[in-house]
Amino acid sequence: MSELELVVDGDVLSAALLPDAAPESVAAVREFTPLETELLHVRWSGHATWINIDGIDLPEIPRENHTVYPSYGDLLLYPGYRNEQEILVPCGPTCFKSPAGELAGNHFATLDTPRDELAELEERTLREGALDATLRISE
Repeated sequence: MSELELVVDGDVLSAALLPDAAPESVAAVREFTPLETELLHVRWSGHATWINIDGIDLPEIPRENHTVYPSYGDLLLYPGYRNEQEILVPCGPTCFKSPAGELAGNHFATLDTPRDELAELEERTLREGALDATLRISE
């Protein structure tokens, strides 16, 4: 079984992919990983971080397993229906939104990371700014 790994400043966070619930989202993520990027604090959505993927040429992806209110560690792929493309990484109470209003992202993977570690990660991005990150598939 393959997993997704989010590496932030050398710390590896593992996530289970959800190919049955979000097949086209998982396929798209497989296509553009590995990705060297930055993890940023969200501006609008609450206790979360995000990865900007606006520069990636994504295929047309339907809404699948989508939500506005993800739980801790529920990774959402947002293909840019009304705002820039991104991956949302919820670290606490989150309502996914932007200046365009509430957004529904496709829940394509779930991090296996304790809540306190996610909260600490979100706090770091708030205090320190962007953190170096890599998103990759692990078999």
